[in-house]
Amino acid sequence: MTLIQPSEFKSLFLKDTPLLDVRAEVEFKKGSFPAAVNIPILNDAERDKVGRCYKQRGQDAAVSLGHQLVKGDIKLHRVLAWSNFCQQNPKGALYCFRGGMRSALTQQWLADTGINYPRIAGGYKAMRNFLLQQIDQFQLEKNMVIVAGRTGTGKTRVIHAVDHSLDLEKYANHRGSAFGQFPSAQPSQINFENNLAIDILKKCQQFPATDTIFAIEDESRLIGRNALPVNFKNKMSTSPSVLVEESIESRIQVVIEEYVTQLSQMYLDEDIDNGWSNYCHYMLGSIDKISKRLGGVLALKIAKEMQLAFLNQEKNNDLSQHENWIKPLLQDYYDKMYDYQLNKKNQQVLFKGSRIEVTHYLKS
Repeated sequence: MTLIQPSEFKSLFLKDTPLLDVRAEVEFKKGSFPAAVNIPILNDAERDKVGRCYKQRGQDAAVSLGHQLVKGDIKLHRVLAWSNFCQQNPKGALYCFRGGMRSALTQQWLADTGINYPRIAGGYKAMRNFLLQQIDQFQLEKNMVIVAGRTGTGKTRVIHAVDHSLDLEKYANHRGSAFGQFPSAQPSQINFENNLAIDILKKCQQFPATDTIFAIEDESRLIGRNALPVNFKNKMSTSPSVLVEESIESRIQVVIEEYVTQLSQMYLDEDIDNGWSNYCHYMLGSIDKISKRLGGVLALKIAKEMQLAFLNQEKNNDLSQHENWIKPLLQDYYDKMYDYQLNKKNQQVLFKGSRIEVTHYLKS
């Protein structure tokens, strides 16, 4: 029966190979891969029983218990689910945590039905370690340029316009600010790192030249609840930057487009009946979270103007009043915070200009 070796892991991820993950649900939720589907050989309850048996009575007793728990109709149902996956994904592969007994048994049971499906040597743990190595190798071998600028200058738009870039906020499913949470949940820390590593693999395949400089948006160590790997963040902190500069009017428009129009639509798509109220509640709650740093007077002013803007938008489909809370939030809070952080940094600034000018500079 086919065994996929670590030397083939890179190809697996570059090709988005469909993966059959036979670990328990709880293991899958902690961390997995984008192309993986979870069809466990032991569910959470069964895995817990087998684990306790292993600790108390040893491996042989645990294996025997596992076979007692998964037999008859239960076994038939699981083999059928695996068979359907294999038929739908004939070029895929299967794995368990360490590439041991669970995946070997799955592979054997599939072989008994006439399906020879590849198994990954070392399993999830080996693939996970491989991806972590890609992040470390990237920060050691590749050069970065950090796309910096005040809130609303459209740094993410620059990242999207430049092919040799890494979109950290995409992997985190978060815009990185107090208002940056999307209605859909962020990935686990492990999945965030896995997604980053896989995109690094793909971008390095696309741009193999050693002198390629990868554009990365300026981010804090935390993007929502996801933390950048320490060495990766350290490399960002010492890399040169380009500075996006836009007028306050342009920045207000970007904030309206991204945090009002687009974000409210995401909430509506998530919950058509309560999406608007959920969005308004979230935005006002975000003001409350930073109220101490804003100061009581400014926080109350912004919250009041935000409420009025929401009412006007809902009643008249008019976005113009949003400027009344966005402008003071930018000028009296985010700009001061950004300027303070910029003065603390000792990064070389390679270029300053508008969003269009910076994009052109990075592409040239």
